[in-house]
Amino acid sequence: MFRMRLLLAVASTILFCAPALRAEEPKGGQAAEATLEVLIESIRSNRKALVAANLALTDAEAVNFWPVYERYQGEINAIGNRLIAILEDYSTNFRTLTDEQATKVVGDYLTVEADRVKVKRNFVPEFTKILPGRKVARLYQIENKMDAVLRYDMASTIPVIDEEAAPPPKADTP
Repeated sequence: MFRMRLLLAVASTILFCAPALRAEEPKGGQAAEATLEVLIESIRSNRKALVAANLALTDAEAVNFWPVYERYQGEINAIGNRLIAILEDYSTNFRTLTDEQATKVVGDYLTVEADRVKVKRNFVPEFTKILPGRKVARLYQIENKMDAVLRYDMASTIPVIDEEAAPPPKADTP
């Protein structure tokens, strides 16, 4: 229980630093991209440290676990990058989205989520070859807790479509 509280405290600390970094971020350009990259790398490296601190791997388990975990994170990060691109595009254009564009955003988001679940499901057999089932379950619990904290922070920055605002005018077609 203490370890999970520590995990959440560290993850929360990371995330509370994220809005400050975003607030100092210049308005676009290479400097903004560099700041975002630093933030993403910080979260990703701290994720590994939090897993290491809370999974209690033996030396034999660790030798086999970390290469598989690195591949897992590589696939999860690629999906996360897709989600970031969807959310950035949405946040830029949410005021002018047509119904069709809004539906596409929802579809793209659900595709990313399905892909995330697929990766998680596909790695279970690999993790269970290395770790006992209880440690695999604990790994997924740790990952899910960190994801929940990240998603909470992300949700606070995503604008909601204003239902009462007039939709953009449709182009007249002859």
